[in-house]
Amino acid sequence: MPDWLFLILGIIAACAVVVSVVVLRQRRSTTGDPSETPDVIEYMTMMIGVVYAIVLGLAIAGVWEARNVADEVVGSEAQALHEVYERAQVLPPADRDRIRSDVDAYVHHTVETEWPHMKARGELTARGGELLTKLREDVLDFQPDSTREEQAYAAMADRVAAVDAARTDRAGSTEPTLPGVVWVGLFAGAVVAVGMLFTLQIQRSARELLLAGLFTALIAFLLFLVWRFDSPFSRGLSDPMDAFTSLFPRATGG
Repeated sequence: MPDWLFLILGIIAACAVVVSVVVLRQRRSTTGDPSETPDVIEYMTMMIGVVYAIVLGLAIAGVWEARNVADEVVGSEAQALHEVYERAQVLPPADRDRIRSDVDAYVHHTVETEWPHMKARGELTARGGELLTKLREDVLDFQPDSTREEQAYAAMADRVAAVDAARTDRAGSTEPTLPGVVWVGLFAGAVVAVGMLFTLQIQRSARELLLAGLFTALIAFLLFLVWRFDSPFSRGLSDPMDAFTSLFPRATGG
């Protein structure tokens, strides 16, 4: 049985049990004024609000953490490339220029081609992987002839591995953070939380209407906040390529 079907059947069964118990109790009890708001309704409204606030808070915390991780991944990738570029300074001119050219080509492709492709399709390009492979091969093929070159070689090999790891993490951050079932729960909870206002027999006074409007606006704003940061590379980061453009102004056309 699919998980979503199991979830739906479980919700229907739980609701059926609760409704059945309430109906049976109503048939046995004739006391009480139906025009008044029962205390249990006020208690349920409070509990629904608290539970939904916790769920919404966890969702905001989750997407915000994913945004920060995505920002750190981009910074780590750019910084590792910059270290490879700078450490190539001690190599012979031909090897130095070849490795620096590989770095510039990878950075230019990432900023100009791969980033728009990521935002549109949520995936990396095959060309970016090929450019990184070429950079790795040129670094590992270098044969150091001195202690200084050996130190630079080891550091560059380590930094290329760091670029590869950061690129893999960036690929994992291209997809939305929250799955679809969580969004269903967030929107359903918003409808229930706002709908519970009407069970309290809200009147048309300016004060009550203002509070109801502010409560609804707050939930809408928080849902927008979750949506904004749910896809960090498409919407969550204000200038995600700043790490690349600041470290490689020539390669990015800056």
